[in-house]
Amino acid sequence: MLTKKYSACTSILVGKKASLDGSIMIGRNEDAKSAWPKHFVIHQHGELTTKFVSKDNGFTIQLPKNSAKYSATPEWTDKFGLFEEDGINEFNVAMSATESAYTNNNVLAADPLVKDGINEEAMITVILPFIRTAREGIIRLGSIIAQYGTNETNGILFADNDEAWYMETAGGHYWVAQRIPDNSYAVVSNQLSIQEIDFTDKNNFMYHAGIQTFVSENKLNPSPNTFNFRQIFGTHDRSDAVYNTPRVWFGQQKFSPRTALDEPESMDLPFIMQPDQLISIEAVQSYLSSHFEGTPFDPIGTGASATKHKYRPISLAKTQESHILQMNRPTIDIHWLAMGVSAQSIYVPFFANITTTPKPYQRGKATYSPQSAYWTFKLVGVLVDSHLREFMPLLDEIQNKLKLGFRQTVNQIDQDLLTSTAEQQTNLTTKKSIEMANLALTEYRNLSTKLITLSTDLSLLNFKTDDNL
Repeated sequence: MLTKKYSACTSILVGKKASLDGSIMIGRNEDAKSAWPKHFVIHQHGELTTKFVSKDNGFTIQLPKNSAKYSATPEWTDKFGLFEEDGINEFNVAMSATESAYTNNNVLAADPLVKDGINEEAMITVILPFIRTAREGIIRLGSIIAQYGTNETNGILFADNDEAWYMETAGGHYWVAQRIPDNSYAVVSNQLSIQEIDFTDKNNFMYHAGIQTFVSENKLNPSPNTFNFRQIFGTHDRSDAVYNTPRVWFGQQKFSPRTALDEPESMDLPFIMQPDQLISIEAVQSYLSSHFEGTPFDPIGTGASATKHKYRPISLAKTQESHILQMNRPTIDIHWLAMGVSAQSIYVPFFANITTTPKPYQRGKATYSPQSAYWTFKLVGVLVDSHLREFMPLLDEIQNKLKLGFRQTVNQIDQDLLTSTAEQQTNLTTKKSIEMANLALTEYRNLSTKLITLSTDLSLLNFKTDDNL
């Protein structure tokens, strides 16, 4: 039984002038445990109580009244905490929390982690329902960390219909945040990533008010002429080079091949990059579903055994869900959600104004259940894993069919929304989002049936029978 959630995610943020359709995208793979279901729910306006007590570590805080409506992907059980992870609220603010990272010992000696401070488990629940802009989210979370502390080092993604921000915490109480330039993107993988802080640029940087004094008084800056947050607060060891930086390298090779450094283990990969071409929603889905395809490091590729497993891939068996929160759309923002392993699942578009989610997305416990959306997608992955060469083409066919169908349906919905009242819009998007989710479940269930049937003739006990017998 899981007693502590060790989250090891991969994140991406895309500015509106770096995207193909002008949308802002923030996305993340939630990676923790290979068999630990997630649910997808809509919290209604005013649903939350005014006192939050964490079952994870006892963190307690009074919440404002009148919480906003928001989407979320909580754990199947709240025994160890909620871990709501990602969502979009009624004010068109998106949040994804968290990208786990590490603070170095020099900093921790001066500012230890706080055992009962705010952690990943609580962040969505106590922040997203109470903010109206991305900047408000950073201010609210930053003030809570400064007052109550935190027991983890994390990266948090925020976006609204104007801008995207990445926030990082370090030590027990300190934090910074950087706006992703409109013409840029960033990929992040389990290490502190923000680099130079310009304390005079209030439009693009936010930070704990005492961070400069803290660093100076404790002599933490190895390069006093600059203020490089990653260098001062982060780690720089061999585990970063093998576990973390290759995922950033792969993303930068994918989106900026003309300018990206071709050094998978480099500790100097930049945080902010400009893409060579505008980035589509499909490209973001592809990155979060990737596993070093086309390189010797692909664990299901043709490279040597040692090379294939040299680096930790972006999509892996321990992905519980993957999400892309697409903002600044011409009509209504979309919460794209792939349950289970992103490489083997499908991103289903849920419009942000929906009133409920499909019942299978609200079901699922620690053991397999065919009534659960999480387990429906996981089953296909398990079956495909058993016979990759034979079954991967069948999975690719279904994924491509659904991807195209979803894009066509979203385009038609966008057209219909232009001539609809607010009530009609809510009814339409809720109905169509559920229909698309149910279609994905039907296709995956049918695929499971086919794969199980085909598997019966692929046993190691098989033998070519003599035709004369």
